[in-house]
Amino acid sequence: MSYLDLSNNQIDGVIPSWIWVNWKDSISVLYLSHNMFTSLENSPSVVHMNNLKFLDFSSNKLHGSVPIPLTTGSQLFLDYSNNSFSSIIPDFGRYLPSGTNYLDLSRNNLSGHIPRSLCTQQYLEILDLSYKNFSGVVPSCLMQGSMIWLTTLKLRENHFHGMLPENIGEGCALQTIDLNNNRIEGKIPRSLSNCQQLELLDVGNNQIVGSFPSWLGVLPQLRVLVLRSNQLNGTIRDIKGDHTVRNYTVRNYFGSLQILDLASNNFYGNLPKGWFNELKAMMENVSDEGQVLGHETNSREGFYRDTVTITFKGFGLSFTKILSTFKVIDFSNNSFGGHVPESIGRLVSLRGLNMSYNNFTGQIPFQYRNLSQLESMDLSWNQITGGIPHELTSLTSLEWLNLSYNNLYGRIPQGNQFSTFSDSSFEGNAGLCGVPLSKHCDNQSSISPTGVALPESEGLWQDKLGVILLFAFVGLGFGVGFALSFLLRLYCRMEGWICKQA
Repeated sequence: MSYLDLSNNQIDGVIPSWIWVNWKDSISVLYLSHNMFTSLENSPSVVHMNNLKFLDFSSNKLHGSVPIPLTTGSQLFLDYSNNSFSSIIPDFGRYLPSGTNYLDLSRNNLSGHIPRSLCTQQYLEILDLSYKNFSGVVPSCLMQGSMIWLTTLKLRENHFHGMLPENIGEGCALQTIDLNNNRIEGKIPRSLSNCQQLELLDVGNNQIVGSFPSWLGVLPQLRVLVLRSNQLNGTIRDIKGDHTVRNYTVRNYFGSLQILDLASNNFYGNLPKGWFNELKAMMENVSDEGQVLGHETNSREGFYRDTVTITFKGFGLSFTKILSTFKVIDFSNNSFGGHVPESIGRLVSLRGLNMSYNNFTGQIPFQYRNLSQLESMDLSWNQITGGIPHELTSLTSLEWLNLSYNNLYGRIPQGNQFSTFSDSSFEGNAGLCGVPLSKHCDNQSSISPTGVALPESEGLWQDKLGVILLFAFVGLGFGVGFALSFLLRLYCRMEGWICKQA
């Protein structure tokens, strides 16, 4: 027997030991995933299967020790994810076959430190140790050194601490780095720019400090950048002109970026007008479904999919499949100020925009009517003034809108998606009226309420109108006075002529 596939059934109980006893020299493929197995007979820490190439125990109820296969195969795929394994042989990197190129231990009950011996696996391409209780410092050799084939490093939702390695070499092959929800400290190392194939960087929910790492913009393949819930601060500076990096010219910073999440940091200041013009991937108006982000593997599916967790339509959602057409910006819960950037209106393929809980002022730009694929927009809890542009009713893909707690006024536009929004989308704006709010509009509905400052353009127009009316009334008064004087003199002359005739 060389191939055994019992996956996607409801088989329960114990996996019998005769599989690796009787077939140890012949079995090469063993798929037992998506069943209800609870343990391996005799709970072995290692099993001898000399020609094994694929071992998939994922999505069962297995507990006890993770069985490490001993094999001479040149390539080895190992998937133990979504079980209840609670232990693994100490220093397990020493026992893994040298041909291991895929190792997934995610979503188990494992704890302890990552052994440095894991870095001896020079052919390892995919390493997923996420959603467990691992702790300690992330071994620097995982991001530098001899692991020249490692493309995916996924350690999210553990208890890792310390700083990331500073000396990441030019041979870095990493395409995915996911360290979300740990206790990583310090700054993002500038040497990370040596990972020129990096597509996803997620260090959200850590204790990262420093300013916005604009130098990451030189990475030509970077598609997903998640920095949310850290201790980053400062302003976001404008990026102008071409920049030369390692003898080639960077014409657009963050030119491939499709997901940018800076929420819940300490950023402040005005956003540069031209900054969003760098996001060329978000300006592509494509109609196809797009490609799935991830990496080719030797698994049965032949593909390892990247994942991300972001706030979308008011909820924290985990996306187990990221399409290249899914494009989102989240700058919420910072202290950004100034006018809401008009240039965002050029990002025509944007699906989600969250600028809530900041200090933005000015009006909602009418240019946002160009965001034809926008599904979610949150501008709540700012200091935005003016009316809601009627042009936004053309956004027929908009499913979720939150403009609450600003200084907006006037009649709420009606039509298309605006007819589906509840009053919670507009509450906290004393000057707004009309459906779906209970406040009815009157003839003064379009006038700014007392205490709400008019936008600069409207104030300037009112000043000009006042001057025009002043001159009109002065001119009118002069004309009336002149006419009355003329009539009075004419009357006196006529009266004098009449007296002489008498």
